[in-house]
Amino acid sequence: MAVLPSERAGAVAVDPGGGVTEIAPARTAPSPSSGPSALPTTRPPRPVHGVRTTDGVGLHVEIHGHHGPVVVLSHGFTVDSDEWSPQIEALTHRARVVTWDQRGHGRSGWGDPANATIDQLGRDLAAVVDAVAPCGRVVLGGHSMGGMSVLALARQHPEWFGTRVAGVLLVATSAGDLISDGPLGALHAVARRAGVLPAVLQGARLAAPVADQLPWRDSALGRWLVRRMAFTADASDDDVRRLQAATESLPLTVSSAFSSSLLAHDETGSLPVLASVPTTVVTATDDRLTPATHGRRIAEALGPRARLVLVDGAGHAVNWTHHDVVDAALLDLVDRLRHA
Repeated sequence: MAVLPSERAGAVAVDPGGGVTEIAPARTAPSPSSGPSALPTTRPPRPVHGVRTTDGVGLHVEIHGHHGPVVVLSHGFTVDSDEWSPQIEALTHRARVVTWDQRGHGRSGWGDPANATIDQLGRDLAAVVDAVAPCGRVVLGGHSMGGMSVLALARQHPEWFGTRVAGVLLVATSAGDLISDGPLGALHAVARRAGVLPAVLQGARLAAPVADQLPWRDSALGRWLVRRMAFTADASDDDVRRLQAATESLPLTVSSAFSSSLLAHDETGSLPVLASVPTTVVTATDDRLTPATHGRRIAEALGPRARLVLVDGAGHAVNWTHHDVVDAALLDLVDRLRHA
C-alpha cells in the first residue's frame, strides 16, 4: 500500500507493518447547503437509452461531462446514483462521469427478485460499461454495495482489468464476511447455526409488501437508525433526513430480496484481479456497516499497487460527508489514466 498524495492539512502518514496509510483528519459535518442536492453540475446529464441487463431489465444510465476519461460510478444499497453528486461536481471538467441506478433502485427496472444478487449486479455493471465505453478504457468506482458490484465484475471479466479497466476506487465496502461482529453478527450466527436463517429471510420477503403499506417512513426512530448506521453524531439533521428519504423510498420488497446475497457476499477471490490495476480503497474509522477492517483487508490483499485512505471520524456515508477526500482519491486515479 502507498500513501495517496494529499494537501489536506493535518494528514498523517503511518506505517502499519510495511504498508502506508493516509489518515484524513476528522472535521465537522457539512452544512445543509453542502450536501449533494446543493451541488449541481454545470450541464445537465445526458441519458443513455436502451441499456438492458442479461435478464432484460432496463437500467437508468446518465453521462455527466463531455471530455476526458470515462469514470463509471456504482452507488450503494438502498440509495441511488444521486449519492455521487459531490464526485460528479468535482470531476465535471476532468472526465465523463457515468452514473447508473442499480436494479430495483432509483429509476432502473426491477425484474425477477431471484436475480437480486451481487453476482447479477456485476453483470449489470458489465452491460453499463459495454454501453458507455465499448472500446475505451474506464475507471470504476463503487460505494458499499457498488464496490461489491465492481468486485463481482472482476471475477466475471478478469481479462478487462489492465485492458478496459484502468483503475478502481472502492469506498466503504467489503470483499466478504460482512456480518461477523457485533449484535447483528451474533444474531446472524445463531440463526444460521439453528438452521432458521433461510426461514427468517423468506419471512421478511413475504412480509415486505404488507410492511410497505404501514406508516413507518419519516419517523424519529428511522432518523436515529440512519444517523447511527451511516453518519457520526455531528452530522446535520438535513443530511440525515435526506438520506433517510432516499433509503425509505426503496420498496421493502427490493431490500429484502437483496438480503440473502448481501449476507452471503464473498468476493475475496476476485481481489488478485484488482491487484493488476491501480486501486484506491477509502475506508472510514466510524463506519458501522462496513467497518474499517474490511477496507484494510482489501488493501492488504491487493498488495503494493493499492492505496488505502483511512478517513478519521467518518461514517459509512463518507463519500458525502467527507467528499473532499473521496474527490481527491478519484481525481488522482483519473489523472493517472490521463497521463498513462
